[in-house]
Amino acid sequence: MIADELLARARSARPRLGRVQVVAVDGPAGSGKTTLADSLASAGATVLHLDDLYEGWSGLEGSLWPRLSVQVLEPLRRGVPGRYQRYDWSLEAFAEWVDVPVPDVLVLEGCGSARRQVDPVAVLRVWVEAPADLRLARGLARDGAEMRAHWVRWMADEAAHFARERTRERADVRLDAFGDVLTDGSVPGASTDSGGR
Repeated sequence: MIADELLARARSARPRLGRVQVVAVDGPAGSGKTTLADSLASAGATVLHLDDLYEGWSGLEGSLWPRLSVQVLEPLRRGVPGRYQRYDWSLEAFAEWVDVPVPDVLVLEGCGSARRQVDPVAVLRVWVEAPADLRLARGLARDGAEMRAHWVRWMADEAAHFARERTRERADVRLDAFGDVLTDGSVPGASTDSGGR
């Protein structure tokens, strides 16, 4: 199972955030990142979903990274629990505070999790991709057809973000929507074709 292989790879790396090994699971919305993160959690990782930190539909940029860094990553670097305020999408406001204990492996899951600012602390950057029509269909099935305009705008915002950050190109491992490895010579059975799709 790919989650076990990724977690073994992360655990074998030297921690770069205090004693915490950080894995960033990035890729476009609806590509399968949460499914992969759930598998990593089942294998023993602590997962922080960036959906809980975005400040709504325009939250990919702006305050996301400063809040994640100050409230979660810096405390964990010092060996103390982090804490963040969860964004409530239905209320369109920040809600309760959530504690983040100091884990062995912390998975940052969500669009923008593998931005360049995470490079100094990440031991592994995973990119998950899927065709745009499949991603939009998944998103609308989850959020409702009335969210189509939000989804279309988010997809444009994330495309600009990924192009600027070169997220896909910088990933250590690339997976498709079904968990199949596209490129990575260090995961058993993986292709070494660096061209990807």
